[in-house]
Amino acid sequence: MNLSCGPKTFNNIRAVIFDKDGTLLDTQDFLRRLGIDRARQLDAQIPGVGECLMMAFGIEGDRLDPTYLLAVGSRQENLIAAAAYVAETGRSWAESLQAARTAFDESDRLFQNEDTSPLFVGSLEVLYSLAEAGFKLGILSADTNERVNQFVQTCQLEDIIQVKLGVDDGPSKPDPTLFQQACAALGVRPEEAIMVGDSPLDIEMAQRAGAAGTIGICWHSQDHRHLSQADVTIEQLDQLQVVP
Repeated sequence: MNLSCGPKTFNNIRAVIFDKDGTLLDTQDFLRRLGIDRARQLDAQIPGVGECLMMAFGIEGDRLDPTYLLAVGSRQENLIAAAAYVAETGRSWAESLQAARTAFDESDRLFQNEDTSPLFVGSLEVLYSLAEAGFKLGILSADTNERVNQFVQTCQLEDIIQVKLGVDDGPSKPDPTLFQQACAALGVRPEEAIMVGDSPLDIEMAQRAGAAGTIGICWHSQDHRHLSQADVTIEQLDQLQVVP
């Protein structure tokens, strides 16, 4: 089957694999609030660390930079970064990790019922149109496996999303192993699958894995510079069209 995206047409495609946060789900506000609380929790234990962590997260005022750690990194990568800032204060690595885990666990507890991030407008319709056309669909996210599964259940996508893959303690984006695993689970070869994501790590991962194509999405923004390596960039998901 073929997919058209702007000036680009991808031929002989069997599967489309999507990132979750920032691609299907508008999580910027939730992630920003979560990051602020993580930094606050850690700063309460180690005064002075919070401000540095906010910068590393990419939080500036009411904006979250989509290319920084909080938006693109796994929970484990964010935790390690937080622990590194603690270690810079002269604490042992074990003590630094424990301080970061305590802060993150407390934030997770406080925010466990706070994530009401909406699907981007039109996402649901595009997913169903691709499924009805016969494409195999998967989600490959830097979020945890638990939260990826929770997302699919909450949005009632179990019937059309065949693979739900997150990152816990294993490899993270842009490791091509993740894309290869997703393709294997879908029963397709990487050269028969397309990756759709909002991060340069999504693009690099899929390209290193030998994907048929990469689509960068930057919702409602014409600033696509961070996605310049993608085969094509779009501003909303309905620009992805099934063609004969």
